[in-house]
Amino acid sequence: MTNARSAIRYNAALYAFVCFVMNDHLPLIYDTSLENFERDVIAASRETPILVDFWADWCPPCIVLAPVLEKVVQTSGGKLRLAKVEVDEGDNMKLAGRYGLRGFPTVLLFVDGEERARFASARPERWVRDFLKQHGGLFLDTTP
Repeated sequence: MTNARSAIRYNAALYAFVCFVMNDHLPLIYDTSLENFERDVIAASRETPILVDFWADWCPPCIVLAPVLEKVVQTSGGKLRLAKVEVDEGDNMKLAGRYGLRGFPTVLLFVDGEERARFASARPERWVRDFLKQHGGLFLDTTP
């Protein structure tokens, strides 16, 4: 009986850890990298759609788009998360290469572990909301 209780405790602890790592405790907006992309985006998108913003600090359109994406995510009621990849940090340019990105900003939408759609360049809020409705089935209210 002791082994059974230990197994139950172990499985409960493992489940709690996986929920924490996967999605339950990810903030709505967070930074990620090549090293954590599988966990932070691919796996997490199985629970909640994830927008991935590939950006650079030297890129004016990236700076313009960032607050638009943040507002859309913050007003989504938890239906959407935003992972930000600074392409000039560490090996993140390899990640951009993996997805064939040629310019920045480029935003990819992941749903159920797969890339569903993408767009490039700065876009207004209404356009981003329409993009999410069309490609992610996300009907996001325009009011906070």
